[in-house]
Amino acid sequence: MVSLGRQFNLYWSGQAVSNIGDRITIFVVPTVMIFALHSSALEVGIVAMAQYLGIPLIGPIAGVLVDRLDKRLTMLACDLIRLVAVLVVPVAYWLDALSTPLLFACVAVISGATIFFNVGALVAVPAAMESDKLVRAYARLEGTRSVSEVAGPSIAAGLYSALGVAALLVDAASYLVSAVCFRTMRPWGVKTIQEGSVWSRLTLGFRLNWADPVLRRVCVAAITLNSGGPIFVTVLPILAYRGLGLSVGVYGAAMSVAAVGAVLGAIVAPKIAERLGTGRTMAWALLLHCLVGLGVLAAPTLPAGPVIAATMGCYGFFMSCINVCSAPTRQSRMSAENQGVMHAAFRTLTWGVIPLAAVVGGIAVDLLTEPLGVLNAARWTMAGGTILAAFSFVSAIRVQPLLDDARRATTTQAPVQLAESAT
Repeated sequence: MVSLGRQFNLYWSGQAVSNIGDRITIFVVPTVMIFALHSSALEVGIVAMAQYLGIPLIGPIAGVLVDRLDKRLTMLACDLIRLVAVLVVPVAYWLDALSTPLLFACVAVISGATIFFNVGALVAVPAAMESDKLVRAYARLEGTRSVSEVAGPSIAAGLYSALGVAALLVDAASYLVSAVCFRTMRPWGVKTIQEGSVWSRLTLGFRLNWADPVLRRVCVAAITLNSGGPIFVTVLPILAYRGLGLSVGVYGAAMSVAAVGAVLGAIVAPKIAERLGTGRTMAWALLLHCLVGLGVLAAPTLPAGPVIAATMGCYGFFMSCINVCSAPTRQSRMSAENQGVMHAAFRTLTWGVIPLAAVVGGIAVDLLTEPLGVLNAARWTMAGGTILAAFSFVSAIRVQPLLDDARRATTTQAPVQLAESAT
Protein backbone atom coordinates (compact mmCIF):
# COMPACT_ATOMS: atom_id res chain seq x y z
CA MET A 1 0.00 0.00 0.00
CA VAL A 2 1.38 3.41 -0.98
CA SER A 3 2.13 5.61 2.04
CA LEU A 4 0.36 8.95 2.06
CA GLY A 5 2.39 10.39 4.93
CA ARG A 6 2.15 10.72 8.70
CA GLN A 7 -0.20 13.72 8.58
CA PHE A 8 -2.75 11.86 6.53
CA ASN A 9 -2.33 8.67 8.55
CA LEU A 10 -3.15 10.50 11.80
CA TYR A 11 -6.22 12.07 10.21
CA TRP A 12 -7.21 8.75 8.66
CA SER A 13 -6.81 6.83 11.94
CA GLY A 14 -8.93 9.29 13.89
CA GLN A 15 -11.69 9.22 11.32
CA ALA A 16 -11.63 5.42 11.06
CA VAL A 17 -12.33 5.09 14.79
CA SER A 18 -14.88 7.91 14.74
CA ASN A 19 -16.72 6.36 11.81
CA ILE A 20 -17.27 3.16 13.79
CA GLY A 21 -18.74 5.22 16.63
CA ASP A 22 -20.98 7.13 14.25
CA ARG A 23 -22.38 3.86 12.87
CA ILE A 24 -23.29 2.84 16.41
CA THR A 25 -25.21 6.06 17.07
CA ILE A 26 -26.97 5.96 13.69
CA PHE A 27 -28.07 2.40 14.47
CA VAL A 28 -28.92 2.85 18.16
CA VAL A 29 -30.97 6.09 18.04
CA PRO A 30 -33.85 4.82 15.84
CA THR A 31 -33.69 1.44 17.60
CA VAL A 32 -34.15 3.13 20.98
CA MET A 33 -37.00 5.22 19.58
CA ILE A 34 -38.85 2.22 18.16
CA PHE A 35 -38.32 -0.26 21.00
CA ALA A 36 -37.84 1.89 24.12
CA LEU A 37 -39.81 5.06 23.38
CA HIS A 38 -42.38 3.41 21.04
CA SER A 39 -42.13 6.41 18.73
CA SER A 40 -44.28 6.85 15.63
CA ALA A 41 -42.90 6.92 12.10
CA LEU A 42 -43.33 10.69 12.10
CA GLU A 43 -41.27 11.05 15.28
CA VAL A 44 -38.54 8.86 13.80
CA GLY A 45 -38.59 11.12 10.74
CA ILE A 46 -38.38 14.26 12.87
CA VAL A 47 -35.30 13.05 14.73
CA ALA A 48 -33.78 11.96 11.41
CA MET A 49 -34.48 15.50 10.19
CA ALA A 50 -32.48 16.88 13.12
CA GLN A 51 -29.42 15.07 11.80
CA TYR A 52 -29.38 17.48 8.85
CA LEU A 53 -31.35 20.47 10.10
CA GLY A 54 -28.27 22.54 10.83
CA ILE A 55 -27.19 22.45 7.20
CA PRO A 56 -29.66 25.02 5.84
CA LEU A 57 -29.54 27.00 9.12
CA ILE A 58 -25.80 27.33 9.77
CA GLY A 59 -24.24 25.72 6.72
CA PRO A 60 -23.74 28.98 4.77
CA ILE A 61 -21.95 30.71 7.63
CA ALA A 62 -19.84 27.66 8.52
CA GLY A 63 -17.57 27.99 5.50
CA VAL A 64 -16.96 31.67 6.18
CA LEU A 65 -16.16 31.11 9.85
CA VAL A 66 -13.99 28.05 9.25
CA ASP A 67 -11.95 30.07 6.73
CA ARG A 68 -11.27 32.60 9.52
CA LEU A 69 -10.34 30.00 12.16
CA ASP A 70 -7.58 27.47 12.67
CA LYS A 71 -9.19 24.47 10.97
CA ARG A 72 -7.32 21.81 12.93
CA LEU A 73 -8.34 23.31 16.29
CA THR A 74 -11.88 23.87 15.02
CA MET A 75 -12.23 20.19 14.12
CA LEU A 76 -10.79 19.19 17.50
CA ALA A 77 -13.38 21.38 19.27
CA CYS A 78 -16.17 19.87 17.14
CA ASP A 79 -15.14 16.39 18.27
CA LEU A 80 -15.37 17.43 21.93
CA ILE A 81 -18.78 19.06 21.44
CA ARG A 82 -20.11 15.90 19.78
CA LEU A 83 -18.67 13.78 22.59
CA VAL A 84 -20.72 15.73 25.18
CA ALA A 85 -23.91 15.65 23.07
CA VAL A 86 -23.71 11.87 22.66
CA LEU A 87 -23.14 11.37 26.40
CA VAL A 88 -26.36 13.26 27.20
CA VAL A 89 -28.52 10.51 25.64
CA PRO A 90 -27.55 7.57 27.88
CA VAL A 91 -27.45 9.80 30.96
CA ALA A 92 -30.98 11.05 30.24
CA TYR A 93 -32.14 7.48 29.68
CA TRP A 94 -30.75 6.35 33.04
CA LEU A 95 -32.46 9.32 34.71
CA ASP A 96 -35.75 8.38 32.97
CA ALA A 97 -35.70 11.75 31.20
CA LEU A 98 -35.13 10.64 27.61
CA SER A 99 -37.73 11.90 25.15
CA THR A 100 -38.14 12.63 21.47
CA PRO A 101 -37.53 16.41 21.97
CA LEU A 102 -34.30 15.71 23.90
CA LEU A 103 -33.11 13.26 21.23
CA PHE A 104 -33.93 15.89 18.62
CA ALA A 105 -31.84 18.48 20.48
CA CYS A 106 -28.85 16.17 20.96
CA VAL A 107 -28.88 15.05 17.33
CA ALA A 108 -29.21 18.69 16.20
CA VAL A 109 -26.14 19.70 18.26
CA ILE A 110 -24.17 16.79 16.82
CA SER A 111 -25.32 17.86 13.36
CA GLY A 112 -24.23 21.47 13.89
CA ALA A 113 -20.78 20.47 15.08
CA THR A 114 -20.47 18.01 12.22
CA ILE A 115 -21.16 20.76 9.69
CA PHE A 116 -18.18 22.78 10.90
CA PHE A 117 -16.12 19.59 11.14
CA ASN A 118 -16.90 18.54 7.57
CA VAL A 119 -16.03 21.92 6.10
CA GLY A 120 -12.64 21.68 7.77
CA ALA A 121 -12.27 18.04 6.72
CA LEU A 122 -12.60 18.89 3.06
CA VAL A 123 -9.69 21.29 3.46
CA ALA A 124 -7.75 18.86 5.68
CA VAL A 125 -7.21 16.20 3.05
CA PRO A 126 -5.61 18.38 0.36
CA ALA A 127 -3.59 20.14 3.10
CA ALA A 128 -2.09 16.80 4.17
CA MET A 129 -0.79 15.61 0.80
CA GLU A 130 0.03 16.32 -2.83
CA SER A 131 -2.83 16.94 -5.25
CA ASP A 132 -1.97 13.94 -7.43
CA LYS A 133 -2.75 11.62 -4.49
CA LEU A 134 -6.18 13.05 -3.68
CA VAL A 135 -8.25 10.36 -5.42
CA ARG A 136 -6.21 7.67 -3.68
CA ALA A 137 -6.66 9.46 -0.34
CA TYR A 138 -10.43 9.79 -0.77
CA ALA A 139 -10.62 6.15 -1.82
CA ARG A 140 -8.80 5.19 1.37
CA LEU A 141 -11.11 7.35 3.48
CA GLU A 142 -14.14 5.97 1.68
CA GLY A 143 -12.83 2.46 2.23
CA THR A 144 -12.52 2.93 5.99
CA ARG A 145 -15.94 4.56 6.07
CA SER A 146 -17.31 1.54 4.26
CA VAL A 147 -15.49 -0.85 6.59
CA SER A 148 -17.13 0.97 9.49
CA GLU A 149 -20.46 0.32 7.82
CA VAL A 150 -19.59 -3.37 7.66
CA ALA A 151 -18.52 -3.68 11.28
CA GLY A 152 -20.62 -0.88 12.77
CA PRO A 153 -24.14 -2.35 12.61
CA SER A 154 -23.07 -5.74 13.93
CA ILE A 155 -21.07 -4.10 16.70
CA ALA A 156 -23.99 -1.78 17.44
CA ALA A 157 -26.48 -4.65 17.51
CA GLY A 158 -24.25 -6.65 19.84
CA LEU A 159 -23.58 -3.68 22.11
CA TYR A 160 -27.24 -2.70 22.18
CA SER A 161 -28.27 -6.26 23.03
CA ALA A 162 -25.70 -6.34 25.86
CA LEU A 163 -25.69 -2.75 27.11
CA GLY A 164 -28.79 -1.04 25.74
CA VAL A 165 -28.44 2.69 25.31
CA ALA A 166 -25.01 2.54 27.00
CA ALA A 167 -23.70 1.43 23.61
CA LEU A 168 -23.53 5.14 22.80
CA LEU A 169 -20.57 5.45 25.16
CA VAL A 170 -18.47 3.83 22.45
CA ASP A 171 -19.31 6.65 20.05
CA ALA A 172 -18.40 9.20 22.72
CA ALA A 173 -15.02 7.49 23.16
CA SER A 174 -14.45 7.51 19.40
CA TYR A 175 -14.76 11.31 19.30
CA LEU A 176 -12.10 11.51 22.02
CA VAL A 177 -9.75 9.37 19.91
CA SER A 178 -10.35 11.61 16.90
CA ALA A 179 -9.63 14.72 18.97
CA VAL A 180 -6.34 13.24 20.21
CA CYS A 181 -5.29 12.52 16.61
CA PHE A 182 -5.94 16.14 15.62
CA ARG A 183 -4.02 17.34 18.65
CA THR A 184 -1.06 15.15 17.60
CA MET A 185 -0.94 16.43 14.00
CA ARG A 186 1.44 19.26 13.23
CA PRO A 187 -0.28 22.63 12.73
CA TRP A 188 -2.11 23.04 9.43
CA GLY A 189 -5.17 24.83 8.12
CA VAL A 190 -4.50 28.25 9.64
CA LYS A 191 -6.63 31.22 8.60
CA THR A 192 -6.75 31.42 4.84
CA ILE A 193 -9.12 34.35 4.32
CA GLN A 194 -9.12 37.49 6.45
CA GLU A 195 -10.21 40.15 3.98
CA GLY A 196 -13.76 40.94 2.96
CA SER A 197 -17.01 41.02 4.90
CA VAL A 198 -18.78 37.93 6.16
CA TRP A 199 -21.65 38.60 3.74
CA SER A 200 -19.38 38.87 0.71
CA ARG A 201 -17.62 35.60 1.61
CA LEU A 202 -20.94 33.91 2.33
CA THR A 203 -22.48 34.81 -1.01
CA LEU A 204 -19.23 34.04 -2.85
CA GLY A 205 -19.57 30.34 -2.08
CA PHE A 206 -22.99 30.16 -3.73
CA ARG A 207 -21.83 32.22 -6.72
CA LEU A 208 -18.81 29.97 -7.24
CA ASN A 209 -20.95 26.83 -7.23
CA TRP A 210 -23.43 28.28 -9.69
CA ALA A 211 -21.01 30.05 -12.05
CA ASP A 212 -18.88 26.99 -12.76
CA PRO A 213 -20.74 24.64 -15.15
CA VAL A 214 -19.28 21.50 -13.59
CA LEU A 215 -20.04 22.56 -10.02
CA ARG A 216 -23.53 23.65 -11.05
CA ARG A 217 -24.37 20.27 -12.55
CA VAL A 218 -22.90 18.38 -9.59
CA CYS A 219 -25.00 20.59 -7.27
CA VAL A 220 -28.22 19.94 -9.16
CA ALA A 221 -27.51 16.20 -9.24
CA ALA A 222 -26.81 16.10 -5.50
CA ILE A 223 -29.94 18.12 -4.67
CA THR A 224 -32.04 15.69 -6.69
CA LEU A 225 -30.37 12.69 -5.05
CA ASN A 226 -30.92 14.11 -1.58
CA SER A 227 -34.57 14.88 -2.30
CA GLY A 228 -35.36 11.17 -2.50
CA GLY A 229 -32.53 9.20 -0.95
CA PRO A 230 -33.17 10.29 2.68
CA ILE A 231 -36.77 9.11 2.35
CA PHE A 232 -35.43 5.64 1.60
CA VAL A 233 -32.90 5.65 4.45
CA THR A 234 -35.26 7.12 7.07
CA VAL A 235 -37.99 4.55 6.42
CA LEU A 236 -35.62 1.54 6.24
CA PRO A 237 -35.59 0.72 10.01
CA ILE A 238 -39.38 1.10 10.11
CA LEU A 239 -39.67 -1.39 7.24
CA ALA A 240 -37.21 -3.77 8.92
CA TYR A 241 -38.55 -3.69 12.48
CA ARG A 242 -42.28 -3.05 12.08
CA GLY A 243 -43.01 -4.11 8.51
CA LEU A 244 -40.87 -7.22 8.26
CA GLY A 245 -40.55 -8.03 11.96
CA LEU A 246 -36.75 -8.34 11.99
CA SER A 247 -34.94 -8.46 15.32
CA VAL A 248 -32.17 -6.03 16.20
CA GLY A 249 -29.58 -8.74 15.69
CA VAL A 250 -30.83 -9.83 12.27
CA TYR A 251 -31.16 -6.25 11.06
CA GLY A 252 -27.66 -5.41 12.31
CA ALA A 253 -26.20 -8.48 10.60
CA ALA A 254 -28.03 -7.67 7.36
CA MET A 255 -26.68 -4.12 7.36
CA SER A 256 -23.15 -5.33 8.02
CA VAL A 257 -23.31 -7.82 5.18
CA ALA A 258 -24.76 -5.06 3.02
CA ALA A 259 -21.82 -2.74 3.70
CA VAL A 260 -19.39 -5.19 2.11
CA GLY A 261 -20.60 -3.74 -1.17
CA ALA A 262 -19.59 -0.27 -0.03
CA VAL A 263 -16.08 -1.50 0.75
CA LEU A 264 -15.80 -3.03 -2.71
CA GLY A 265 -17.02 0.21 -4.22
CA ALA A 266 -14.32 2.21 -2.46
CA ILE A 267 -11.67 -0.25 -3.70
CA VAL A 268 -12.67 -0.34 -7.35
CA ALA A 269 -13.96 3.24 -7.79
CA PRO A 270 -10.50 4.74 -8.53
CA LYS A 271 -9.87 2.10 -11.19
CA ILE A 272 -13.27 2.69 -12.78
CA ALA A 273 -12.69 6.45 -12.67
CA GLU A 274 -9.31 6.08 -14.36
CA ARG A 275 -10.97 4.24 -17.23
CA LEU A 276 -14.24 6.15 -17.56
CA GLY A 277 -13.37 9.49 -15.94
CA THR A 278 -14.57 10.78 -12.58
CA GLY A 279 -17.59 12.59 -14.02
CA ARG A 280 -18.90 9.66 -16.02
CA THR A 281 -18.30 7.23 -13.17
CA MET A 282 -20.19 9.52 -10.80
CA ALA A 283 -23.15 9.89 -13.16
CA TRP A 284 -23.70 6.19 -13.76
CA ALA A 285 -23.12 5.42 -10.09
CA LEU A 286 -25.88 7.91 -9.20
CA LEU A 287 -28.36 6.18 -11.48
CA LEU A 288 -27.52 2.65 -10.39
CA HIS A 289 -27.32 3.61 -6.71
CA CYS A 290 -30.94 4.71 -6.87
CA LEU A 291 -32.38 1.95 -9.04
CA VAL A 292 -30.99 -0.89 -6.92
CA GLY A 293 -33.01 0.50 -4.01
CA LEU A 294 -36.09 -0.99 -5.65
CA GLY A 295 -34.76 -4.35 -4.49
CA VAL A 296 -36.56 -3.86 -1.16
CA LEU A 297 -39.81 -4.63 -2.98
CA ALA A 298 -38.69 -8.28 -3.14
CA ALA A 299 -39.38 -8.66 0.61
CA PRO A 300 -41.27 -10.44 2.07
CA THR A 301 -41.75 -12.60 -1.04
CA LEU A 302 -38.09 -13.50 -0.57
CA PRO A 303 -36.42 -13.75 2.89
CA ALA A 304 -36.26 -10.26 4.36
CA GLY A 305 -32.74 -10.38 5.83
CA PRO A 306 -30.99 -11.42 2.61
CA VAL A 307 -33.10 -8.99 0.57
CA ILE A 308 -32.06 -6.03 2.73
CA ALA A 309 -28.44 -7.17 2.76
CA ALA A 310 -28.27 -7.59 -1.02
CA THR A 311 -30.14 -4.38 -1.78
CA MET A 312 -28.10 -2.24 0.59
CA GLY A 313 -24.88 -3.92 -0.53
CA CYS A 314 -25.46 -2.69 -4.08
CA TYR A 315 -26.75 0.61 -2.71
CA GLY A 316 -23.51 1.09 -0.75
CA PHE A 317 -21.29 0.01 -3.65
CA PHE A 318 -22.54 2.76 -5.92
CA MET A 319 -22.65 5.32 -3.09
CA SER A 320 -18.93 4.73 -2.53
CA CYS A 321 -18.30 5.32 -6.23
CA ILE A 322 -20.21 8.61 -6.00
CA ASN A 323 -18.30 9.82 -2.95
CA VAL A 324 -14.87 8.86 -4.27
CA CYS A 325 -15.47 10.82 -7.49
CA SER A 326 -17.46 13.81 -6.25
CA ALA A 327 -14.99 15.58 -3.95
CA PRO A 328 -11.95 15.45 -6.29
CA THR A 329 -14.14 16.62 -9.18
CA ARG A 330 -15.29 19.65 -7.22
CA GLN A 331 -11.88 20.42 -5.75
CA SER A 332 -10.32 20.42 -9.20
CA ARG A 333 -12.52 23.38 -10.10
CA MET A 334 -11.62 25.64 -7.18
CA SER A 335 -8.54 27.45 -5.85
CA ALA A 336 -7.33 26.59 -2.33
CA GLU A 337 -8.31 29.94 -0.79
CA ASN A 338 -11.98 29.44 -1.74
CA GLN A 339 -12.31 25.76 -0.89
CA GLY A 340 -13.99 26.43 2.46
CA VAL A 341 -16.79 28.68 1.22
CA MET A 342 -17.29 26.56 -1.89
CA HIS A 343 -17.69 23.34 0.09
CA ALA A 344 -19.91 24.99 2.74
CA ALA A 345 -22.22 26.42 0.08
CA PHE A 346 -22.30 23.10 -1.74
CA ARG A 347 -23.31 21.25 1.42
CA THR A 348 -25.94 23.87 2.20
CA LEU A 349 -27.47 23.60 -1.27
CA THR A 350 -27.31 19.83 -1.54
CA TRP A 351 -27.91 18.71 2.04
CA GLY A 352 -30.42 21.42 2.88
CA VAL A 353 -33.21 19.36 1.33
CA ILE A 354 -32.45 16.29 3.48
CA PRO A 355 -34.40 17.40 6.61
CA LEU A 356 -37.52 17.92 4.53
CA ALA A 357 -37.06 14.59 2.75
CA ALA A 358 -36.66 12.75 6.08
CA VAL A 359 -39.88 14.25 7.47
CA VAL A 360 -41.71 13.53 4.21
CA GLY A 361 -40.71 9.88 4.56
CA GLY A 362 -42.16 9.67 8.07
CA ILE A 363 -45.36 11.50 7.11
CA ALA A 364 -45.87 9.31 4.04
CA VAL A 365 -45.61 6.10 6.07
CA ASP A 366 -48.02 7.43 8.71
CA LEU A 367 -50.56 8.46 6.04
CA LEU A 368 -50.30 5.22 4.07
CA THR A 369 -50.25 2.81 7.00
CA GLU A 370 -54.03 2.84 7.54
CA PRO A 371 -55.02 2.00 3.93
CA LEU A 372 -52.00 -0.18 3.06
CA GLY A 373 -50.58 -1.48 6.34
CA VAL A 374 -47.14 -0.57 7.68
CA LEU A 375 -45.33 -3.07 5.42
CA ASN A 376 -46.66 -1.77 2.12
CA ALA A 377 -46.63 1.83 3.35
CA ALA A 378 -42.89 1.56 4.03
CA ARG A 379 -42.12 -0.38 0.83
CA TRP A 380 -43.87 2.03 -1.52
CA THR A 381 -42.60 5.13 0.27
CA MET A 382 -39.03 3.86 -0.12
CA ALA A 383 -39.62 2.97 -3.78
CA GLY A 384 -40.99 6.46 -4.49
CA GLY A 385 -37.99 8.10 -2.82
CA THR A 386 -35.40 6.12 -4.74
CA ILE A 387 -37.14 6.69 -8.10
CA LEU A 388 -37.17 10.45 -7.43
CA ALA A 389 -33.46 10.36 -6.59
CA ALA A 390 -32.66 8.53 -9.85
CA PHE A 391 -33.30 11.73 -11.83
CA SER A 392 -29.94 12.99 -10.51
CA PHE A 393 -28.42 11.18 -13.48
CA VAL A 394 -29.89 13.73 -15.89
CA SER A 395 -27.70 16.56 -14.62
CA ALA A 396 -24.61 14.50 -13.81
CA ILE A 397 -24.22 12.88 -17.23
CA ARG A 398 -22.93 16.16 -18.72
CA VAL A 399 -20.12 16.57 -16.15
CA GLN A 400 -17.56 14.40 -17.93
CA PRO A 401 -17.85 16.15 -21.33
CA LEU A 402 -17.27 19.47 -19.57
CA LEU A 403 -14.21 18.10 -17.78
CA ASP A 404 -12.90 16.73 -21.10
CA ASP A 405 -13.41 20.11 -22.79
CA ALA A 406 -11.50 21.89 -20.02
CA ARG A 407 -8.66 19.37 -20.24
CA ARG A 408 -8.40 19.77 -24.02
CA ALA A 409 -8.39 23.56 -23.68
CA THR A 410 -5.54 23.37 -21.18
CA THR A 411 -3.42 21.08 -23.37
CA THR A 412 -3.91 23.19 -26.50
CA GLN A 413 -3.03 26.45 -24.72
CA ALA A 414 0.25 25.14 -23.34
CA PRO A 415 2.03 24.79 -26.73
CA VAL A 416 0.83 28.26 -27.73
CA GLN A 417 2.32 29.75 -24.56
CA LEU A 418 5.61 27.93 -25.17
CA ALA A 419 5.76 29.24 -28.73
CA GLU A 420 5.10 32.80 -27.57
CA SER A 421 7.87 32.58 -24.95
CA ALA A 422 10.28 31.25 -27.64
CA THR A 423 9.67 34.25 -29.86
